[in-house]
Amino acid sequence: MDIDVLEKVRDIIDKSNNIVFFGGAGVSTASGIPDFRSATGLYNKKTNTDYSPEYMLSHEFFENHPGEFMEYAKNNLISLEAKPNDAHYALKTLEDMGKLKGVITQNIDGLHQMAGSKSVIEIHGNLRDYYCTKCFENYDLDFILNNNKSEICTECGGIIRPDIVLYGETLDANNMDQAIKWIREADVFIVGGTSLVVYPAAGLLDYYRGDKLILMNMEPTPLDYKADYTIYGDIATNLDRLVSSL
Repeated sequence: MDIDVLEKVRDIIDKSNNIVFFGGAGVSTASGIPDFRSATGLYNKKTNTDYSPEYMLSHEFFENHPGEFMEYAKNNLISLEAKPNDAHYALKTLEDMGKLKGVITQNIDGLHQMAGSKSVIEIHGNLRDYYCTKCFENYDLDFILNNNKSEICTECGGIIRPDIVLYGETLDANNMDQAIKWIREADVFIVGGTSLVVYPAAGLLDYYRGDKLILMNMEPTPLDYKADYTIYGDIATNLDRLVSSL
């Protein structure tokens, strides 16, 4: 890690009161939640079926196999033991200081809110909320975890699903509009823990109009050339270092 870059970024954060953070799966790996595309990620984990993990998280698979989809989600996406890590708490600290205007996250784990962040946009939804696709009755996580047929609505017999965006589905337009507004108005834009290969989420970088784009990731991304500053290494460690000395 380049100490000079870390010092420059710390100075930028110290002087700004209009920071927006956009994060991906790498923000939660220190909490024990696997990412998707690394060697140890979810997509390289073997399943007990002939289907790939990526296909099992698609709209098509959900439509055709709702029971198997829900079982896969419960066994692979929901992590009750996961707790916020230093990255989540560093962002919460920046919000408390009046520096961070909002967190835009691709994660569905709810750890930013668990850490205490108030201004969060979950562009891929979350695993706290569930609803019937027929009558739109709402369900919570406890219902899903404590029922063998958790995909069946008790009100109408319809199919229950989590409020997340599956492959083949579009992102919520209101969430995206708000995220774009935050980014356009940001003085500092920090992007961390994301491979920046999934669109339209990766395209959010194009809406930033400033000159303080900071990319923080374990490894280089295809969009590093857009960055004004890059910091490689564990994002939980590096965010904590940046914030703890302010």
